[in-house]
Amino acid sequence: MKLTDLPNIGKKLADELSDSGIDSTNTFMELPIEKIVYMLKNKGYSVCKSKLFAIEGAKHGVRWHELSKEHRDTLAKILDEGD
Repeated sequence: MKLTDLPNIGKKLADELSDSGIDSTNTFMELPIEKIVYMLKNKGYSVCKSKLFAIEGAKHGVRWHELSKEHRDTLAKILDEGD
């Protein structure tokens, strides 16, 4: 399975993930979201809430819109802590 086979992961995000060292779905699924955000930012990619939610949705096999508001609010704190 390719990264682009996961929900929410298009070619651009897959390329960013790959460039950041996350080049397989196995690696993607094994890494905590905080580490993925760190790796993307470390390579100079921006990570907004939409991208964060897309990544989390992909890890759960759902479109990011299906994540509860509470879950999205908790995730957003990752970005606040990282700044």
